[in-house]
Parts: sequence; C-alpha cells; structure tokens
Amino acid sequence: MVTVVGVRFKKNCKIYYFDPAETGTAKGDFVIVETVRGIEYGEAVVGPRAVEEEDIVQPLKPVLRRATEEDTRKFHESKGREKEAFTLCEGKIKAHSLPMRLVDVEFTFDVNKIIFYFTADGRIDFRELVKDLAAVFRTRIELRQIGVRDQAKMLNGMGCCGRPLCCASFLGDFEPVSIRMAKDQNLSLNPAKISGICSRLMCCLKYENYLYTNEKSGEQCYCKKEKPPKIGGLVVTPLGGGLVVSLNKKERTACVKIAENNSVTVNWDEMTEVADDYVFV
Repeated sequence: MVTVVGVRFKKNCKIYYFDPAETGTAKGDFVIVETVRGIEYGEAVVGPRAVEEEDIVQPLKPVLRRATEEDTRKFHESKGREKEAFTLCEGKIKAHSLPMRLVDVEFTFDVNKIIFYFTADGRIDFRELVKDLAAVFRTRIELRQIGVRDQAKMLNGMGCCGRPLCCASFLGDFEPVSIRMAKDQNLSLNPAKISGICSRLMCCLKYENYLYTNEKSGEQCYCKKEKPPKIGGLVVTPLGGGLVVSLNKKERTACVKIAENNSVTVNWDEMTEVADDYVFV
C-alpha cells in the first residue's frame, strides 16, 4: 500500500495521484506539483489515503509544496494572460488562413509551455503558426488537436435534459458508449434523440446500462431470472396467458397482451415462457 493524494488541475478533469511527501497536504489544499508538462498548480480533491501499488502510474511524483499566496496570485495572472493569448492566436490563424478552430489556451504554472487546443476536420500544417506564436511569447508552444467530445467538455453548454453537460459538470473521463446500449434500453435510435451537442452518443446512455446487461453493482442483485422474456413470445402469468408486447428491463416488467383489447404489466419473475404452439385453456 502507498499513501497518495489526488490532485485535479482543471475543473472536472481527471484526478492524478501524487506522493504527499511530508508536506501535510489535506483535501482542499492547493498544491504545487511536478508533472510531465512541468510545474503545475492544482487542488487536492482527495485527501491522503492508502491505495494498492498496481493502481498507481509509476513513477509516483511528490507534492513539492502547498501553494503560497504568491503561487495563487501567479496562477490567476496566468489565467488572465490565457484570454489575451487566445485572441492573439485567433488573429494569427486568420492571417495564415488555416482551417482550424481554436477552442482553449492553457499556460503551465511555470509558463514553460503554452498549449493551444483546436479542432479541425483533418491534419493541419501549423508550423508557421507555431513560429509566429513562439516569437511573441518566447516560450515552448504546443498545438494540440482535440475531438468534438473534448471540445464540448471545455466549452460547456446545456444538454437536451435542460441540465449542464455531464462531461463539463462531473465526468472526469469519457467512457465508451455504444449504440447497443440504446438498443438494450429500448430507446429511440433516432440520432437526434440519443446524441449530445458533440454529435456523439450521449454519455448518460452508460448510466443505467448495467441494469440491462445483468452486471452486479453494489448491493444490486438479481436472484431470480437473469434473462427477460422475448418480445413476441408466449408466456403464462398469474393473470392469464398472452403475448409479450414490450419490456421494461429497469423495472423487470413486461407488458403482456392477454386479450384482444386487454394488456397487463407483470414482473417477469412471475411469468413462464411457453412454446409458440402452446394452447391456452
């Protein structure tokens, strides 16, 4: 077991583990750490705790110190400069007539590097743009092309549910989402209804998926039938026999048509599937 603290550098970004290194770092403290990008300023969102060594990406770097008032002032000054750098870079992009859209700018804490995030339909030759930016800022320049999901996370917005985007509110990482999840949940396969503002499948399709794939989660346990009845199949229920019309896998219920104009909703643990040639008495 190794004692670590979890540090986050931007709102809702991934949490990275660092060695507290006798600095007395506690949850809520702002700290200065060394990363592969250089010296960074971040917030300890996870207090000291012991984790398994296999859960850590080696080498585990130490927390250099808790941030001072001077560090905090320097950090906020850099944030102000990011807006100026954004405007300047947009002008350079127009001057070079490059088919790219600037999304965000980020300064490292020690201003050893400036990262410009952009989107584009294909590969962009931005060598001349980098030279121009380096001549202005006199530091290392990195242009990083990102995808539409990362763009939505950075820009934020409102989802079709009327709430702020999940990716910009609380999701640290993007998890794989497939069209199969929408099918399993009997959702409309209309792209306009299951896609987010990034034009990709909505992240929330993943949230309830475990209920439809018989995965165990916490205290959730299915002790009876694991598989639902087939839609269109014949079943016998306490209310009579009939044809399965639709399923609600989350509630584990099925709508069964037991007469010409009569349908009932029954828990599928209380029904029995029968052969297609079964004759109800």
